[in-house]
Amino acid sequence: MSRASATDRARRAYDRWFPADDLPARTDLPWFVAPLPDWLEDLGLRLVPLVVLANLAGTAFGFWFYGFQFAITDPVMWPFVPDSPMATLFIALSLTAWKLGYADRVPWLHALAFFGCIKLGAWTPVVLTVFPVEYPTGSLAALGTAGFLAEYGLYAFLVTSHLAMVVEAFLVHRYATFSAGAVAVAAAWYTLNDVVDYLLPPVGDPTHTLLNAEPFLSAAGGFDHSVPAHDVAAAVAVVLTVTCVFLALSTRVAKLRRGAS
Repeated sequence: MSRASATDRARRAYDRWFPADDLPARTDLPWFVAPLPDWLEDLGLRLVPLVVLANLAGTAFGFWFYGFQFAITDPVMWPFVPDSPMATLFIALSLTAWKLGYADRVPWLHALAFFGCIKLGAWTPVVLTVFPVEYPTGSLAALGTAGFLAEYGLYAFLVTSHLAMVVEAFLVHRYATFSAGAVAVAAAWYTLNDVVDYLLPPVGDPTHTLLNAEPFLSAAGGFDHSVPAHDVAAAVAVVLTVTCVFLALSTRVAKLRRGAS
């Protein structure tokens, strides 16, 4: 079998299993709210079953990753702990709703998915870059070859997987209109999340993702949230929340001007 015929067969199989005829129409939007090339948007939407499965796997891994933090956090505060896993769950449900024809029924879910994937997808690489003490936590001599590779592997996985969350967030505008009410729901949730994560947790300590840059004081005292790392992480989170509001509302305005909603 020639290479050309093999390619044709693969393309036909791809078209059969991941049809393009149900893709939402593109809208001519400003580059900053629709930065992905058309072919990448279409690819992400055509492969949505695989994208959903990947996000569900990431959600499961994320809940496992936060196991220690769940253990030291009062159960009433658990909804505020797994920020990234909740974002990947939101996008998995959002894409599923679109694929099943229910996109118009859950506009708030699409806004939560958009906010979560951009905010947590960007926050994690920034924090890992600004505070390189996070990973790896020791030298090659201290960790050994296997441990050193494992920690660098985890670092690479965390950075790349979270950047992928930012990319997939920009698929949502293809099927969501970002109504004012939906944006308000997402903005309210992630603003509350910022307050509880960094400023005024109603129960216990701040619930943001634990940072190695915040020293552990004691079993009774918990972690030291007075260090500059806490304030930097909080500032990044707040800036990203505001950025998400701007992007969502800009998308809404652009669609209204073009009569797409």
